[in-house]
Amino acid sequence: MPAETDLETTLLGPVLAGRDCGDCVACCEVLKVDTPDFSKPAGTPCIHLGSHGCSIHAVRPHICRTWFCVWRRIADMPDEGRPDRSGLLVSLNFVREPRNCFEGVSINVRALAGSDAIERGVAAAILDILCQRLIPVWFSDGSRKMLMHPDNEVASLVLSGDPAPAHLKDEVTAWRERYGVFAAGDQPDSMPDGGGSSEHAR
Repeated sequence: MPAETDLETTLLGPVLAGRDCGDCVACCEVLKVDTPDFSKPAGTPCIHLGSHGCSIHAVRPHICRTWFCVWRRIADMPDEGRPDRSGLLVSLNFVREPRNCFEGVSINVRALAGSDAIERGVAAAILDILCQRLIPVWFSDGSRKMLMHPDNEVASLVLSGDPAPAHLKDEVTAWRERYGVFAAGDQPDSMPDGGGSSEHAR
């Protein structure tokens, strides 16, 4: 757990001063939590969640004190990017047994139930911001999880090991150098939502 927390700071930056959860409880309802001191299944509201938020906030579990969604860390994401406003929960995910190098550590943009973020253009705007980094970005609509970054051509070259054309060589090399530690697997065009990922609510 400490290693994952440190990696979040390394990849995304520290938690931003002046940004707080407010009335947002999306992570308390949507995410899977599996830690020694607290656990809950994905898609199930926390048993401590009341009409005014966390009913044990002062003594909440350690994971709830130390986990933060990506909106709390990336300043380029607009205020409207907060999950309860955007309809999108963005988290850094860790998969213990990744099927390809883009699953091990990645950003997951998850559309919340009833979200109209795609129709309003919010999803596209947030994806544009997130896809500027050398971190895989997946988008989940609740039934499928699709790789959005890197694009299909770059992803295929990274996984296949084939020589990259000159205009993609630097980009493909950068992805291979950073994520080569993870075992390569099938093409990452899509996969079932929640495929073995390790997620934690704040």
